[in-house]
This record gives sequence, structure tokens and C-alpha cells, in this order.
Amino acid sequence: MQRQKSRAARNGTRRAVKTEEPERTFAESARGAADRLFRAAAECIRQRERFSRVVEVGTHDAEQQAALRVACLCDELLFESARAYEQTVTAEASHRDEDWCQKANALWHACREYERRHRNCDESSKQLGSHKLHKLRELALEYDFEASALLALKLATAAYAKTCPEAQLDKHPQTYVA
Repeated sequence: MQRQKSRAARNGTRRAVKTEEPERTFAESARGAADRLFRAAAECIRQRERFSRVVEVGTHDAEQQAALRVACLCDELLFESARAYEQTVTAEASHRDEDWCQKANALWHACREYERRHRNCDESSKQLGSHKLHKLRELALEYDFEASALLALKLATAAYAKTCPEAQLDKHPQTYVA
């Protein structure tokens, strides 16, 4: 009984410690997450276009596989950036009316659509057991949808770049490697 009283007394005299959240840096803000999403999308598009050129020219299979691996890695980073943007922007509601936020949301939607179409292509390719003509047509249609989603991503990226040109690293010479 004595032990319970002393514990209650300690809890009663304990001061409420106010914990302040540390101030977020620009990189942790919604705008910083939007810029990261933009740069991931721009790199993803660049690598997909590079892979397309490598295949079109007819380079060695090893080079095509390497370019595809880089493009797939960029896809994964894009999808991670989209999820990070989603988490950050839902925590900060103060920027919703700003132009950059609207462009970033459009970019986020384009990323999600590209991810969905990309996933559908992968699933359809894996299920292609028999090479029947209608299955090949369906697969070709899925790849056309993915290409359209990539084009929409490219347009959303260009719109964000126009609104926030400072997000582009090529505009900052300090980011170049000598």
C-alpha cells in the first residue's frame, strides 16, 4: 500500500514536459518532397528514353539488360518518392492552394498511374503462357497504356519544372561532378 501511494505521489508531482517538434528542414517539407518526386520522375523518364534508344539502335543484349536494370531502379525510386510525397503532403495541409502544390499533386497522380500501368504490364507479361493472337494483342494494348502513362508523367514533370525551375539540379552548378 505504501508503495502504491509513493508511486501515485511521484506521478502527481511530475511536471508535464512540453515536447516541441523539431523544425522541419526544406528537404523534409512538402515542397522538398515534391522536388524529390520531380527529380525522381525526370530521371525515370530519362532512363526509359535511354533504354528505348538503346533497343532501337540494336545494341548488344548485355547493354540492353544493363539499361533496363537502371530504368527499373529509377522506377522503384520514383514509386518510393511518390509514397514519401503522399505521406508528407497529408501531414502538411497549409500549401494546398499554392501553384506548386497543385502541379506536384498532378505529378503525384501521374506517378501513381504510371506505377499502376507498369504493374499491369508486368503481370500481363508473366501470365502470357500461350502465344495466342488475342493474348498478344492484349499485351500490346497494356504496353500502349504504359507508354501513355509515361507520356502523362513527362507532361506533369514539365509542368512542375515550369512552376518550380529551382527544383532542377542542372540549374545548380554546385551539383556537377568535376
